[in-house]
Amino acid sequence: MEGRKTPLYDRHTAAGGKIVPFAGWLLPVQYSGVIAEHRAVRSACGLFDVSHMGELVLRGADALVNVNNLMTNDFSGMADGQARYSPMCYEDGGVVDDLIVYRCSDTAYLIVVNAANRDKDAGWIRAHLTGDCAMEDISDQVAQLALQGPEAESILRTLTGDIPEKNYTAVLRGTVDGRPCLVSRTGYTGEDGFELYCAPGDAPALWDALIAAGAVPCGLGARDTLRLEAAMPLYGHELSPEINPYEAGLGIFVKLDKDGFIGKAALEQARPVRRRRVGLKMTGRGIAREECPVYDGERQIGVVTSGTHCPWLGCAVAMALVDADYKEPGTALQVDVRGRRVEAEVVKTPFYKRNG
Repeated sequence: MEGRKTPLYDRHTAAGGKIVPFAGWLLPVQYSGVIAEHRAVRSACGLFDVSHMGELVLRGADALVNVNNLMTNDFSGMADGQARYSPMCYEDGGVVDDLIVYRCSDTAYLIVVNAANRDKDAGWIRAHLTGDCAMEDISDQVAQLALQGPEAESILRTLTGDIPEKNYTAVLRGTVDGRPCLVSRTGYTGEDGFELYCAPGDAPALWDALIAAGAVPCGLGARDTLRLEAAMPLYGHELSPEINPYEAGLGIFVKLDKDGFIGKAALEQARPVRRRRVGLKMTGRGIAREECPVYDGERQIGVVTSGTHCPWLGCAVAMALVDADYKEPGTALQVDVRGRRVEAEVVKTPFYKRNG
């Protein structure tokens, strides 16, 4: 297999992780098994290597102006250590990527991008910078560990007191097990969760310390089933250059009342949408997968963007992009699964919500 190795590659192979290529990297898809790892995150705490993610920094007196021009969300009024999620769009409203942006100071913003889009995002951002602002790609200087689950905070507290109090905030200059870290609290699984951004050389020791404290190592397989249960959109599936934020159900992150941003003119004309991301619960026997056609009787009205059997829910669910007339919960549809029509029902998302 060809691909880049994260600083934790040797830990993965030593623990029996099944390595697969992903977004140009070699990462574990599972250790003990996807179902066991999925349940560990829902019931206790899982630990993921997400060092393949990209980190870009905007610096300069005009950093905020540029962040607001590049992103659909509004980053004005943030305090140091706050984070916000946002799509980043092309001029036609299609999505370049979906990102998390941290304010580090009034002249510095950390942008976390999807691994497969790192080079594309860096090029797009660099090409659209204006004024006193420069971008630095620091991805190779950063490793990232994600701790997820109801016991994540108690496990992390055995190694540090630098715990962000609120979701989407960060301790910018913390230490974990004596090692410098940016400690953030976001998550991707529907559970409480933390991310540790550290020097690559510190990642193996932090990984060992968190596992010794009770975290269960988890791979890409569980990460995907967890994010699907939580109905989190995935770039290349629910988001793409051909899918705008309104169609993806992310209109809350589009702030048309702020000054102009890339894609604003197109998004002002994008409503009402003709299609919409919805949640589907399979009521018949079958598992909907990506690209399965969705029907209302004999007419195809959409396509599945992600789908699987969810270990915690005990049923098959999917997300699909369908004609907007079919977005209401309770709507009966059919999914073509390998040439066989399987009954499904539109349901509210997220499919899983912590304490809900």
